[in-house]
Amino acid sequence: MTMTQAQSGEIWDLIKDLKVAMMITNDNGILRSRPMHLVQDEFEGTLWFFTKSSGDKTDEIAADSDINLSFADTNAQTYVSLSGTAKLIRDQKLIEKFWNPFIAAWFPEGKESDNVALIEVRITQAESWNAEESKMVQLYEIAKANVTDTKPDMGENRKYG
Repeated sequence: MTMTQAQSGEIWDLIKDLKVAMMITNDNGILRSRPMHLVQDEFEGTLWFFTKSSGDKTDEIAADSDINLSFADTNAQTYVSLSGTAKLIRDQKLIEKFWNPFIAAWFPEGKESDNVALIEVRITQAESWNAEESKMVQLYEIAKANVTDTKPDMGENRKYG
């Protein structure tokens, strides 16, 4: 399944300012999560992250390419979960394209090093939650749901892909 251009635009609007995702990989049946920093300025269905070319994360992706990325903006009460497939990329043109001073700090050996790689994540499905209401309104919804034995209205939930 692939996302439409409109869906990609909606997802990008939700995550572009967050920049950091928790990347969840499968380590022989144990899910592992780690923060990863987005390096791109646009989204058309693929997300990019820098990584060292060897290590636990790259071994896990090589063994099982299915991953999840989760983004959270607790101030705006916006949460996004992205599912997709990942692979390690060693493409010097892409490394040049996405290289920046923040990334350079993590790779003191420079962008030409064999240790520098990208993780390409092709997004297949996404889900978002957005509770624009204030915390007070959310607390009211929870209390009302408890009293009336109904489900609280906590905002919008959308599925993509």
